[in-house]
Amino acid sequence: MNFRKNVLTGSIVSLALAAAPAMGAVSEEEAAKLGNELTPIGAKKAGNGDEIPAWDGGLTTPPDNYEGNHYLDPFPEDEPKFVIDQSNVDEYKDRLSPGQVKMINEYEDYKMPVYKTRRTAALPERVYEKAKENATNTTLVEGGNGLENFDTAVPFPIPENGLQVIWNHITRYRGGAVNRNVHQAVPQENGNFTPIHFDEELTWRTSFEDYEPGKDSNVLFYFKQAIRSPSRLAGNVLLVHETINQVKEPRRAWVYNAGQRRVRRAPQVAYDGPGTAADGQRTSDNLDMFNGAPDRYNWELKGKKEMYIPYNGYRLDDPSLSYDELLQAGHINQDHARYELHRVWHVTATLKDDERHIYAKRDFYFDEDTWAAAVVDHYDGRGELWRVAEGHTMQFYDERVPWYAFETLYDTLNGRYLVLGLTNEMDDPYTFGIERQFRDYTPSALRRAGRR
Repeated sequence: MNFRKNVLTGSIVSLALAAAPAMGAVSEEEAAKLGNELTPIGAKKAGNGDEIPAWDGGLTTPPDNYEGNHYLDPFPEDEPKFVIDQSNVDEYKDRLSPGQVKMINEYEDYKMPVYKTRRTAALPERVYEKAKENATNTTLVEGGNGLENFDTAVPFPIPENGLQVIWNHITRYRGGAVNRNVHQAVPQENGNFTPIHFDEELTWRTSFEDYEPGKDSNVLFYFKQAIRSPSRLAGNVLLVHETINQVKEPRRAWVYNAGQRRVRRAPQVAYDGPGTAADGQRTSDNLDMFNGAPDRYNWELKGKKEMYIPYNGYRLDDPSLSYDELLQAGHINQDHARYELHRVWHVTATLKDDERHIYAKRDFYFDEDTWAAAVVDHYDGRGELWRVAEGHTMQFYDERVPWYAFETLYDTLNGRYLVLGLTNEMDDPYTFGIERQFRDYTPSALRRAGRR
């Protein structure tokens, strides 16, 4: 069966995939579809006739009154078409994940406002060009835990299996070099919370001022995360060198502990190791909805479906909206959320028999226009639905970067949740095009980052 020729208009189509996944690289004939019937990174360009429009290039022009800093809602006049809540959830459950349904049934005030679908995703032309080159060149290494002949972003715009889809998410474009100041919050059951201020840098290897072809060639990007507040955590810094071929070399990670004034290797910053300052409410690989090596799971591509997912979440980034107004007991204030009907790739990750992880299964739903994970349902070792993640995507229109306004991770067992990426109370949350050198991401640089 050739999956790429199957168009799904309703329920998920199950695929019987070979035990050994295809290693990648499609024919020139297949790659020629990119930019024609497919968008330059592999989504179906056409709409579905009524609810999902055709992709027309995405949103690349800021609103007239945009002055930088916080992203203004380019669709201020849009109103919800309808709202999904406990009164009608059964009517829409075929277009929701089990986790979304559980959240609605769990909380009387949890609702999903559904708006007109707007396909705003847009990336720079050079990223489109590289994605088309990757389509015929990039392959998975043996076992699927790395890439060969990959450049920039989206190694498999025409995917054939689940591993290729998750690599599209891991490598998707988020700007070349960016600094962001964000808050993380982990509300208690009663809604009380203390914001954690992260100063983060994400720099792709090819974006350095002193970049030389071939230098540190197995690194995809460098990530630095410094805690600025509260005072009990301030000064602690995490540094990650994310490798492309993780069979050849696993992720490199270090932490600087401000109290001990000591830098040490941090192998626990991976898989289900505890997430930074998260009070046990997320794993290391929950960041960015999923990150890191995919080798502990078997990845099955279930197919493509239409689904209500968080999208164009500009109202969640409104600086006039305080954290106290946004964060409440049990879940965020859903009055400010926006959901739209989009096509998603459904991929199931099942823990291998000889591996360990606190999540025995994860169901991923990836937006076809961005390759970003939009919804992830997490199951425990008993097969019970445990945590529900949503990535509230928005288009950073001045930079042509689709990213998250923030991510939520709801724990359906203890009634708590985590939000990462909050910027409402930040004056200057994102700075793209920062200038960095390789020496800024060495272990010895961690002490300097902790003292800023």
